[in-house]
Amino acid sequence: MTESRKQVHLAAHFPGVNNTTVWADPDSRSQIEIDSFVHLARTAERGLFDFFFLAEGLRLREHRDRIHDLDVVGRPDTFTVLNALAGVTRHLGLAGTINTTFNEPFELAKQFASLDHLSGGRAAWNAVTSSDAFTGENFRRGGYLEHSRRYQRAAEVVEASRALWDSWPDGALVVDREAGIFAHEVAETRIRSSQFEIDATFVLPPSPQGYPVQLQAGDSDEGREFGAATADAIFTGHGTLEAGREFYADMKGRLAKYGRGPEDLKILPAATFVLGDTEADAQERARHIRLQQVGPQTAIAFLEQVWGRDLSAYDPDGPLPEVEPADNVEITRGRVRHAKDPRAVAAAWRAKAEAERLSIRELIIEVTARQQFVGTPAQVAARIDEYVQADAADGFILVPHLTPGGLDEFVDRVVPELQERGSFRTEYTGSTLREHLGLRHPHLSRHTVHEGARAS
Repeated sequence: MTESRKQVHLAAHFPGVNNTTVWADPDSRSQIEIDSFVHLARTAERGLFDFFFLAEGLRLREHRDRIHDLDVVGRPDTFTVLNALAGVTRHLGLAGTINTTFNEPFELAKQFASLDHLSGGRAAWNAVTSSDAFTGENFRRGGYLEHSRRYQRAAEVVEASRALWDSWPDGALVVDREAGIFAHEVAETRIRSSQFEIDATFVLPPSPQGYPVQLQAGDSDEGREFGAATADAIFTGHGTLEAGREFYADMKGRLAKYGRGPEDLKILPAATFVLGDTEADAQERARHIRLQQVGPQTAIAFLEQVWGRDLSAYDPDGPLPEVEPADNVEITRGRVRHAKDPRAVAAAWRAKAEAERLSIRELIIEVTARQQFVGTPAQVAARIDEYVQADAADGFILVPHLTPGGLDEFVDRVVPELQERGSFRTEYTGSTLREHLGLRHPHLSRHTVHEGARAS
């Protein structure tokens, strides 16, 4: 392996509930059976990936007041799945998306410390926020949190969790079996913040990583600051080389104010891939997959999210509706509505559809596409490597379109190409996820949190 080249970091996203999954394909299997999770995790470990990434669904999505049956529904508890995978993998990191709005610090600290102990130091936490009252209805407090305070609470949850993880000093645990003595000296952790009043004695000693690896995915300016202050890796949707370089430079440039260096944060965009024996073959496969992902009903449903009205009478293979969008933000619930200004989005979509002569379905295929690597295995490896060497990313979180076998071909055909280029490991050299990602132990590079909770 050529040490002078930047090394590519790779993670595997379990597809689950999203518009990437082609659940109707004959090769698609269960989204909830343990065999599906085990298959993808073992494939990722065989490919020497950094970590397995599992999202979290706290409520089934609804569209026009009905369960959105175009999604794959059902998701087992994240911690249950990751703890199970700890027993069938040896090196692979185990990352879970866990909400900071509807969970409490002591419970989260205990759950992640347990996962880190059980896995030997392979836990990661993708801390997400929510001010969604629809999701909040599943919880005692409901949608109590103001949208503007979601990152304030997230920062305080992370800081409180770290205070609990830090509450066991070195040498706190004393065991003398002959004398029959088992003792520990752990101070009570007292936390006071805008969100919490906690007086707790933590129940676990320090885990192998100190803290789980922290992931973050917010892209607002507030979200970027939160990521710069707290995260070890950013899960981003910036797909093009130019946008990737701009985001990469922006995030790395924010680190110094928090006493951090560029090596303390990895930028990992989400990406899909389609392989073929020739470039033409890959492009044809990619077109077929996109048609599977965006069927006629899905195309109309996506359009309705922006238009805020029932468009079921429109032909998905016909032109966009002439009617203007309505201000109905409730038409789809349980999914982030990215169209902050529906009329502006509609105008831009009309212009694009007219210029490129696109039907509704063709337009939705274009505007909902993720970053996608399409080509022969050698071409895909070269393109991934280009992004990393050009500082547009430190690697990618791959989202296969099939569960659970969608990663198999990449591991078998692309990973060897990356290894041949000297840009990817040929074996695991560490035991913890921090070591895989080239991150220092948090107590050697302590993070701070802006406007966060403080232990006293």
